[in-house]
Amino acid sequence: MSHFTTIKVQIKNGEILHQVLQELGHQVECNTQVRGYRGKTTEAEYVIRQKNGYDLGFRRTGENYELVADFWGAKINQQQFVNAISQNYAHKTLMATVQEQGFDVEEEETLEDGTVRVVVGRWV
Repeated sequence: MSHFTTIKVQIKNGEILHQVLQELGHQVECNTQVRGYRGKTTEAEYVIRQKNGYDLGFRRTGENYELVADFWGAKINQQQFVNAISQNYAHKTLMATVQEQGFDVEEEETLEDGTVRVVVGRWV
C-alpha cells in the first residue's frame, strides 16, 4: 500500500522552483526517486532528501508541478512548507517578469503579516 500523497501547487517553471528550493536552504537532487514508507519510491524531477528516509519531491503533471511525499513520515508542516515555496516562487517569477517587460522595481517591503508589497514602474 502506498502512502504517497500529492498536493497540487501553482508552479509552472521548474528552473525557478529549483532556485527557490535552494534559496530556502534545501539540497536538491534532480530526476530521481522520492523515498517513502517501507522503501517505496516514486519519481520526481526535484527531490529534497531527508535524513529520516522520507523525501519531498516535485514532479510535473501537465503544465504544473505537484508536491509528492509520504507526509506521515516526512514530519513537516505541509502548509508552512507549501506557503514558503509558493510565496518565494511568486516573488521570483514576478521579478523575472518585471525585468522582461522593461519595468523597474521602485519600492519593495514586507508587511507585518508577511505579505510582500512591490511597486513597479516604467518610463514611457
